[in-house]
Amino acid sequence: MTRIASHRGGTLEFGDSTFAGFAATAAMAVDEVEFDLHPSADGRIFVHHDATLDRTTDRSGAIADLNAAAVRAAIVDHAGSGFRHPLYVEELCAIFADSPVAFRCEIKPGQHGQPYAGFVPAVVAVLAEHQRLTTTTFSSFLLDTMRDIAAATDRPALWLVSPAVLTQLGARGVIDLARLRGIAEIGVHIDCADAGMKMMAEENGLAFGCWAAHTASQIGKALDLGVKVFTTDRPSLAVAIRDRVRAEETSL
Repeated sequence: MTRIASHRGGTLEFGDSTFAGFAATAAMAVDEVEFDLHPSADGRIFVHHDATLDRTTDRSGAIADLNAAAVRAAIVDHAGSGFRHPLYVEELCAIFADSPVAFRCEIKPGQHGQPYAGFVPAVVAVLAEHQRLTTTTFSSFLLDTMRDIAAATDRPALWLVSPAVLTQLGARGVIDLARLRGIAEIGVHIDCADAGMKMMAEENGLAFGCWAAHTASQIGKALDLGVKVFTTDRPSLAVAIRDRVRAEETSL
């Protein structure tokens, strides 16, 4: 059964990486919540998509260059009410403490595209401390980070393949590289996915998923392909479409 992951807590419904979005996701009939992590200069771990505060808050600067108090002072720019500051990863764990929704944790690079030194073990440690590691799948676009994840934990990890990399290497090249690196799952942009690529991946022992399925047609495509999991900025829409498809299949 294809799994639904609420991307950044449902960005198009609740804002980007917001308390409101994560709280709503925790109560939804989705399978996973996707989120991104960055470290502050003093070692706190924040749930935030970008390496900088510039795009989604009223502050600017790279998270890794700021202390936790400065990051925490930022106001996340969205239309909702309630708590509107960047979340510590510990707070995300608390939001989902009583939820069956699993974690899909993307390890992000810094603002210049390089991995944060020693970051993956710190993330693994805090998730373990808060009893969330056993329900976490990790992901990254960077092969170096995929290596760091494999060294730090035996939890599943998937390689997010950008359209540029897929174009450069081709599906065969991506699959061969994943196997060479010991990667068990890949995820591609939904608009790049097709049944042939999915079949090729699965025939070579790789799980196959998609990201950025935000429209009804993209969500429908992911469900029709039967991918392992897809991320979406519109989790409520994805759940409604999935439920409708299930009802139609049951009535046949």
